[in-house]
Amino acid sequence: MQQVLQQAESRMKKTIEVTAAKLSHVQTGRATPALLDQVSVTYYGTKSPLSQVGTITTPEPRLLVIQPWDKTLITEIEKAIAHSDLGLSTSNDGNVIRILVPELTTERRTELTKVVRKLAEEGKVAIRNIRRDANDAVKKIDGGDSGGGSGGKSRGRGGDKKRGKANADPVQQLTDTYINQIDALTEAKEAELLET
Repeated sequence: MQQVLQQAESRMKKTIEVTAAKLSHVQTGRATPALLDQVSVTYYGTKSPLSQVGTITTPEPRLLVIQPWDKTLITEIEKAIAHSDLGLSTSNDGNVIRILVPELTTERRTELTKVVRKLAEEGKVAIRNIRRDANDAVKKIDGGDSGGGSGGKSRGRGGDKKRGKANADPVQQLTDTYINQIDALTEAKEAELLET
């Protein structure tokens, strides 16, 4: 049982990391280097993440500055940003690239809120799938146990959801913890979207 819980928790933690990363790529009115995480640049014939070919800073709340380590990459970086689906425009002075992150319109904020909720729901579905897998594994263990340990028989029959208050379900407690973490990430991102 403990091993099942550990595996489930490990998978749930990974799901939180993936969900947080996806949410960080949703553009808000604020500049953040994470906006450019998905941008890759061809450097000496190899696709490299933008963060590996230059320094990305945010000197102002709505300004990103990219300082390429190799100035010959400026044009390549600007092309990569233009071809991404970020909708950002660039300017350069021959040394650095500047990106002014536009303020969000009310309509765009509404659209992005829907995107955030969709990503959060995908994370929750993944957590619930992990819960289902863990419950299936527990049932197999309990089925092979022939009632050893307290509450062993009740797991085989009544189902995990109905066991309820008398015998707290550790898999469900784990699930609730990680669902709450996704809710917290979602609330924080939505609050960021509403900032002006």
